[in-house]
Amino acid sequence: MLEKILREYIILAGNYYFSFKQNKLIYMVKNKKLLVHGIQVIIYENNKEDYISLTDIARYRDSERSDYILQNWMRNRSTIEFMGLWEQFHNPDFNSIEFDGIKNMAGSNSFSLTPKRWINATNAKGIVSKTGRYGGTFAHKDIAFEFASWLSAEFKFYLIKEFQRLKNEENKRLQLEWNLQRTLSKVNYHIHTDAIKENLIPPTVTPKQQSLIYANEADVLNVALFGMTAGEWRTANPDKKGNVRDYASLEQLVVLTNLESLNAVMIKQGITQSERLKQLNNIAINQLKTLIKYNSLNKLK
Repeated sequence: MLEKILREYIILAGNYYFSFKQNKLIYMVKNKKLLVHGIQVIIYENNKEDYISLTDIARYRDSERSDYILQNWMRNRSTIEFMGLWEQFHNPDFNSIEFDGIKNMAGSNSFSLTPKRWINATNAKGIVSKTGRYGGTFAHKDIAFEFASWLSAEFKFYLIKEFQRLKNEENKRLQLEWNLQRTLSKVNYHIHTDAIKENLIPPTVTPKQQSLIYANEADVLNVALFGMTAGEWRTANPDKKGNVRDYASLEQLVVLTNLESLNAVMIKQGITQSERLKQLNNIAINQLKTLIKYNSLNKLK
């Protein structure tokens, strides 16, 4: 059953790459690339923000001297003012004193500014220099679009269109992954309830008693992960439809699939409910901290 579900979702996923290992959904992220007016433009993600290659954009004007094009743009006073304003708004470590010195020199015939000098002098975060196969100068999308405006209004128009298309595809993929994790949670719950039936439910219990035991075990997971039972969540959220798991984040659903399997194993081992709850809660806390701290969900998808 699980393999059938995975095959169906992989087909729906199209060009995205999924695998399934030890009850975890693995998503392999490829380099993001846009094709704008015949120019390949690379994008990478840093702290959930998109950085676009200025080096690639500059090749639209001169494929052999992209660095020269970029330096011409950076020596403009309006460019420096825009980059400085962006840094002051987004970067608490921005060196405003050095920025003022650079801004005062802008416009003179002898003034020049390279990305490396700007980064080192001001501790800028909006522009990044990368080395390696896909290296070059990258900038936050706000700054990259400003550079594209200076370079060519037409190129900027098509760059924005391609960027929007990419983000729409990513949003569809994230929704697909959320649905897949929700499905996997439901499949794991069947495994989980089978373990309850085999190890906790006496042969002669009534259907009502069975339902109470199932609900109790479901709430073990709810309390371990969400800090409340299903009933407590409904009381706190009377206007919401569904249940607490329907409003879980993708990170929580990833952890939930692990907790369900672990709880089934603990039940078979005869571990008491109170001890299972304690262990599952510790596991949930540690796994969520890891996912949030290292932003590693995309590596596990």
